[in-house]
Amino acid sequence: MTTAQVVLRDPRTCVSPEVWEREVRLIMRDHSMNRELAERTFGQTVAYLVTTAANPSLPMGPTPAVDKGVHSFLLDTPRYWDFCMHHAGTYLHHVPHLPEERATQPKVLQQTIQAIRATGFVLDNELWGALDVDCHQCHACCADSPGGK
Repeated sequence: MTTAQVVLRDPRTCVSPEVWEREVRLIMRDHSMNRELAERTFGQTVAYLVTTAANPSLPMGPTPAVDKGVHSFLLDTPRYWDFCMHHAGTYLHHVPHLPEERATQPKVLQQTIQAIRATGFVLDNELWGALDVDCHQCHACCADSPGGK
């Protein structure tokens, strides 16, 4: 049995240095983050969006931590539009969930994490609340587990 090797991708290569710097600074401004956390957040935002573009039929969604970067990028519409056209060929919509839709979130989060990894991006476990996405024993697949990270 052979195992396919995933080539690791750097989210910085998916946007220009100017867009990277601008979006990181916007996240810092809008969410009172230091540079290191803002860069991690935008990196995971890019990984999530590129993965979404590559898997249009797969239900996916970000954690609240990553969603801060998604919202910040979405609001910078000229750069977000260009990013979408380059990576997806279409606008990537952001659809917020209603409280009654939360029941499906653990499965969606697990699919999202697996897809990001399969697309070749390193997952920031802290931002995704995902120390072990193969876990099925906890309250809500680790992300919302009482007492879990």
